[in-house]
Amino acid sequence: MTYTAEPEATPGELTPLADYLGSVLRRLGALPPLDLDLTQAYGNVLAEDVYAPHDYPAFDHAAIDGYAVRWEDLSCGARTRLNVVGDIGAASWRPVRLHPGACFSIAAGAALPVGADVVVPSDWTDRGMASVEIYQSPKRGYGLRRAGDEFPAGSLLARAGGDVSPALVAVLAATGIGHVVVRPSPRVVIIATGDELVDVGRVSQPGQVVDVSSHALTSAAVEAGALAYRVGICDDDPEALRGLLEDQVLRSDLIVTTGGTGNGPGDMVRRILSRRDGGRGAVNFTEVAVYPGAVLGFGTVGAEEVPVVCLPGDPGMAMVGFEVLVRPAIQLLAGAEPVFRPSVRGHLLETVSSPSGLREFRPAQVAERRGGGYTVQPLSGGPYTLAGLAEANGLLVLGERVTAAAAGSTVDVLLLHRRR
Repeated sequence: MTYTAEPEATPGELTPLADYLGSVLRRLGALPPLDLDLTQAYGNVLAEDVYAPHDYPAFDHAAIDGYAVRWEDLSCGARTRLNVVGDIGAASWRPVRLHPGACFSIAAGAALPVGADVVVPSDWTDRGMASVEIYQSPKRGYGLRRAGDEFPAGSLLARAGGDVSPALVAVLAATGIGHVVVRPSPRVVIIATGDELVDVGRVSQPGQVVDVSSHALTSAAVEAGALAYRVGICDDDPEALRGLLEDQVLRSDLIVTTGGTGNGPGDMVRRILSRRDGGRGAVNFTEVAVYPGAVLGFGTVGAEEVPVVCLPGDPGMAMVGFEVLVRPAIQLLAGAEPVFRPSVRGHLLETVSSPSGLREFRPAQVAERRGGGYTVQPLSGGPYTLAGLAEANGLLVLGERVTAAAAGSTVDVLLLHRRR
């Protein structure tokens, strides 16, 4: 596949990216929710708000090993000797009461005796067993946690649209939650097309091109939170492509193809998918005003009307197309909010030019400046986008009306975080 370094944009023929994205994303919705066991919910997106059914901590307990005492029994600025009337371990369950002049030896996590309002660390004592001498008096409330201190019953733990992270799993488990309602991770199938394609492990040569895009897109889909499946290479054979799509619609929530979106004699994807199959939907191929880029396809396939996105075969174009269209689609299907990458504004370190009439996404290195703000170092773009993407932690965005951005100017950058 050839790549044009400076594609020409004819006014009226290209669709603005914002218009195209709006028309596509409006056709997608979040997948139906599932009730999952807490241990299986990590990485999914919550489908509803989650509230604490119980207090956390569930009961008053010692936060440290030491002696549970009444603060009134401690002598301010002087040593205090108290009788040790028992030991309380973390597994102790019988309620006990603390009387004046007495204390309990207590383990971290053990329920506080009634009347205790401070835990003296063992290091501040002589560690006595029948009686204990306290060298230093802590403040009232030291060394203990009260019921509901962190999350009272009924408090909001997490909002719908947020990720289930390991820390949130801990919070949910601590408050007595064993199941949560989440959106399932979208199942995304990646298909590479083209007679010229060969699998990785060899070098491209005349008549053979290594399939780079489907491997990269599969990794990108996993990074976006999807369950991604690369099904391999499909030749430019209409019946083979139709059969492969029929096989995949039942196992996928989104199908992504790469290659065959042009109008050349071998561009079978566009030729086959743009036809309606018995009124069951078709894929529309649109020339979008984005650079690097080309024609993008979106529609549905099969009786189940599974969404399909068709990307160019060039790896750099495909990766930018993924960021522009596929990644937001995955986020929408997953119920994640927001669906777009976070962005910052930074000071450009080098003057760059950009093709007129196209919204350019150029790889960049973003760094925080001492004292606040960001700097943006542009990397290889255009026909060398793949090289730049390998080093980038951001995508510099230059609007359709920008033909040049001077060093020192302020620009928008999408941050390429490694997770949602």
